[in-house]
Amino acid sequence: MSEFEPQPTGQAPRSMPAARPARPDRTFCVAPMMARTDRHYRYLARLLSGRAMLYTEMTPAAALLHGDAARLLRCRPAERPLALQVGGNRPDELRRCAELAEAYGYDEVNLNVGCPSERAQDGTFGACLMQQPGRVAECAHAMREAVDIPVTVKHRIGIDDCDEYARLLDFVATVAQSGCRVFIAHARNAWLRGLSPKQNRDIPPLRYEYVYRLKRDMPHLQIIINGGIATLDECARHLNLVDGVMLGRAAYHNLWLLAEVDRRFYCGRGPAQSRKQALQNLLPYIIAESRRGTALRRITRHIAGLFHGLPEAKQWRREAAMGWATAREFARWVERLQV
Repeated sequence: MSEFEPQPTGQAPRSMPAARPARPDRTFCVAPMMARTDRHYRYLARLLSGRAMLYTEMTPAAALLHGDAARLLRCRPAERPLALQVGGNRPDELRRCAELAEAYGYDEVNLNVGCPSERAQDGTFGACLMQQPGRVAECAHAMREAVDIPVTVKHRIGIDDCDEYARLLDFVATVAQSGCRVFIAHARNAWLRGLSPKQNRDIPPLRYEYVYRLKRDMPHLQIIINGGIATLDECARHLNLVDGVMLGRAAYHNLWLLAEVDRRFYCGRGPAQSRKQALQNLLPYIIAESRRGTALRRITRHIAGLFHGLPEAKQWRREAAMGWATAREFARWVERLQV
């Protein structure tokens, strides 16, 4: 359970397992979500599904290279399979980010070409890079040349009012020339002006047919579909036409949904068979993190989604929002649960 720690020599971390899967299984993925998919959420998610592919929050390349990389990249082996998502537009910087991802034990490094925020636009990364497929290809090539782990791209199907499928196909075909073989397509356009990042998740219409067509036209690529998917039944239908599905908000606000993922899509059984068991399994992590000085609230803020749809969900969410003073107090609360 020890965290990955990079070696001064640039060698693989001591605690990193000897070998990674040659190809991470992306049948079911949890999307990168800012202020959501931090390491505490990912640890809790892994207590529900042992197989889902997890992604970090998007981290700008500049933050990794000029900030506290050890803090930003901190993860535990238990979180794997795990991908680091980065944002940037300079091949040399992204190459170094990919090297860091590999050194810290990540199974994949993903390039963000879908974020429409002003911050991303000001840094000329995210969705605005869909206008520069050649630059994205250069970035992906530099990253692939530097590491053995897969380099993938997450993108939109278009930007602003340009919703021509031919543009999407040209973008993917150009980037694929870099050797990138995995594309995660958010099936909405990104509006760079006039819509907030939150509105960009709902207002532009979903065009799943574009992603299905992309898979038909580029069968040698692995195509993962993202955007507006809320249930496992919807996931199953998408999987008839693409290689994988990625859920965002549904996997956060309805967290217990993850407990069925292993059974539905991997012919297995999830690690926790009840909400109470999942929270009991979380207790050793909470105790260990508390000893490191982590505020309890930073971990427990993620548990509200476990109670989605239950009769007493509102009360439990309220109690979770109020928080607990100590790990022992939280443990007593868990012991009283009957779920």
